[in-house]
Amino acid sequence: MTEYLTVEDNDVLLRDGTIKLHGPAAFEGMRKAGRLAAEILDALAPMVQPGVRMDYLDDVVRQMTLDGGAIPATLGYRGYEHSSCISINHVVCHGIPSEKVLKDGDIVNIDVTPLLDGWHGDSSRMYLVGDVPLKAKRLVDVTHECLMIGIEQAKPGARLGDIGAAIQAHAEKHRFGVVREFCGHGVGRLFHDAPEVVHAGRAGTGPELRPGMFFTIEPMINFGKAGVKILDDGWTAVTRDRSLSAQFEHSIGITEDGCEIFTLSPKGLHKPPYAG
Repeated sequence: MTEYLTVEDNDVLLRDGTIKLHGPAAFEGMRKAGRLAAEILDALAPMVQPGVRMDYLDDVVRQMTLDGGAIPATLGYRGYEHSSCISINHVVCHGIPSEKVLKDGDIVNIDVTPLLDGWHGDSSRMYLVGDVPLKAKRLVDVTHECLMIGIEQAKPGARLGDIGAAIQAHAEKHRFGVVREFCGHGVGRLFHDAPEVVHAGRAGTGPELRPGMFFTIEPMINFGKAGVKILDDGWTAVTRDRSLSAQFEHSIGITEDGCEIFTLSPKGLHKPPYAG
């Protein structure tokens, strides 16, 4: 049975399976953290080019996060040693920044989570490196469409299953696979919390969406089959069939009449190609 907990600003929060319902001050905190995340992803757009090292981009994320008065939530999280996750081509998520150089034709997801004044602004975006094949561009486009179609379902009285069902239907219409092993999650003062937001499912099922809920929607869509595996580093998830994978992520809050996206790009750089 789903339990909801209305939280006050100074409450100590636990990962106890309850779905937290937040008030106006929390919305303002998430707006600030989400905007910083979006500004970082905006700033990376002209930097994601052939010949650029992954760890350089991670350094930029860390410095921008600190300059914004925040800290990278991933740095030190369960032993993770970087300020972002950078996932290239067949890497589904949790790619570890390294000395590897981006190549012409790569598609790249960069995932950032600044922790600002106690609030997590969790977001990721795809980038195209140089001249990218048409099939890869199509995957990226459809993945962004999946994200926005899922967000359209996020309103009071709807069910979490409505989000997953809409995403799954759109992805599979294009014969793409929807990753199940990783999902969206509650967010706010806790980095990862209830509820789990699975990107596939049946409409009308799952917890009811109520005003004050904060969570991420972050579909991972594979050009081939949905299966993934974790590499020996314990973090990097890749497609089992080595097909390309793409992901976009927003943090949102349920309002009285719909939802608010906390991590929208201030510059309108919602999906590639990013002009300017």
